Formats: sequence, structure tokens, C-alpha cells
Amino acid sequence: MKVNEKIENSIGQENILYNENMSKHTTFKTGGPAEIFVKVDNIKKLKEVLQIAKEQKEEIHILGNGSNLLVQDNGIKGIVIKIDIKGINTKENKEKITVTLGAGEKLALIGQKLMQEGISGFEELAGIPGTIGGAVRMNAGAHGKEIKDIIKKVKAVDYDGKKYELEKEEMQLEYRNSIFAKEKYIIYEVEIELEKGNKEEIKNKMEEYAKWRKEHQPLEYPNAGSTFKRGDDFITAKLIDDCELKGYKIGGAQISTKHAGFVVNAEQATTEDILKLIKYTKEQVYKKFNKKIELEIEIW
Repeated sequence: MKVNEKIENSIGQENILYNENMSKHTTFKTGGPAEIFVKVDNIKKLKEVLQIAKEQKEEIHILGNGSNLLVQDNGIKGIVIKIDIKGINTKENKEKITVTLGAGEKLALIGQKLMQEGISGFEELAGIPGTIGGAVRMNAGAHGKEIKDIIKKVKAVDYDGKKYELEKEEMQLEYRNSIFAKEKYIIYEVEIELEKGNKEEIKNKMEEYAKWRKEHQPLEYPNAGSTFKRGDDFITAKLIDDCELKGYKIGGAQISTKHAGFVVNAEQATTEDILKLIKYTKEQVYKKFNKKIELEIEIW
């Protein structure tokens, strides 16, 4: 029995797409076809797909919202598993509120729901265009707050389907990195700790951060957020700006005129255009400042 038949029998044909164009599933809007694209909405289905992939020796890639990702134009062999596990549950405990989240929940939606319930502490992160699972994996942050500031517990499986429960201190959370990015863990549930707040104040804060993003980030073009990590002793966007690269284009890819740390898909760019522009930018910064800049985004 072929791998696609096995998966269809296991999780249902409606959850599987073949030769699915990854430009539909990345915020950069580029990338070639995934051989097999599978959507899983619970841990049982995830484990079944992992088991089949292991038996058939198929390569697997784990997808959240595709908001920190660049997929090659020639596509991906094997199985792309999109984590679509949902759920937002809150539990009050004295001063604190524990929020349990399915890894596939989007940060924007979580932010809206928490605001409606008057739960504070998530406002800074609500504008990040990703899922909570992806945000934990890279310890995402914005406006001076990171996931590590609110995380409590994570449930994950390894590629063999073995379950794990990790406490905060086991997660190795550091700047845009964690144990989940270093090791082969797949997050399926996240527990964060927040507190009771004033609904109106939360709403105002979220609107303020949204306004700031609109003014400072190129939201009008497809992109994958900040393309480069900040340096230990330098601000990468400033170095790129000082190289006079703002607005510089290769093919349809461009260094944002609004924020030099963002590469954007300005005009039907290919992944190849974006990669060439990234390479050129790295070279120019190294030539002028003798500094190596690192990518924040992942390349498949």
C-alpha cells in the first residue's frame, strides 16, 4: 500500500492534498509544491501520520502558519504536516489565569479572545502573524515581551510519536530559539499564565501596538516578519539601512522602504529572488561593517 493510501485510510481523504503549492501556506506567498500536504486537528491524527511516515521512511516537515518560513521554488519531498489543533481554555487560580491552547491557534485570535474575557499579559504578542506553537518554537517576541515571559508548560511529541510534557525551565528558551527548534519535538498544546485585567485598557494597548506595526512594518506586502536576527552588539536593520539598501530589489524581492530588517515580496517574487536578495544583503553588510548577520526565518 502506498503512503498516500495509508494516510487517507488513517485520517481521511479530506485532510490531504497532493502537490499542494506552498505559496498558499506561507506569508511570503512563494514556494513550490509539497508532495503530500496533511492537515491534523488532534494528537491522535498527528501520531498516526508520524507512524506512517516512519514506516515508509518519508521525510516530514511541520507547519504552523508559515509566517517565519521560506520554501524553495522546486517544492518539498515527503510529507508536510500542518498543525491545526485548536482550543482556548481559561482557568482562574487566585491572582493568575492559566490559559491552555491548541498549538494551531493563531496569536491574533488568542489576543482577541483574551481581550474579550479581560485577561491581560498577551497584548504585545497578539500582533505576531503566527500560531502559538510556532511562537513557542522560536520564542517569538514583540514590544519588549517574549513567549518565555508567559509560558508555563508545553505538551509535545517526538517524530516517533512519543509524548512529552516540558516545564518552562526545560524549554531552553532564548532569543528566537528553544529546544523545540533544536530537537525534533512537535508542539501540540501550550499552557501560558496571565492575569486579570481591564478589558478597555487591554483593547487600547492592542490598538496602540497594531498602529505601531502598521506605521513601522511593511504589512502591505507579503513577508515573513523580521528577516534577520538582531546582533549581539548591533541592530541589523540599522546596518542594512547604513548600506543604503532600503528599497533595493532583485527580481520581485525588495528590502522594505519602511523597515530595512524586512525583505518583502513586492512584485510576484520567487523564493530564488528572495534568497538572492538575502545573500546580497549579507555580503554588503559584511563588506562594510565586517559583521555577519543571521537569518531569523527558516528555509525549507
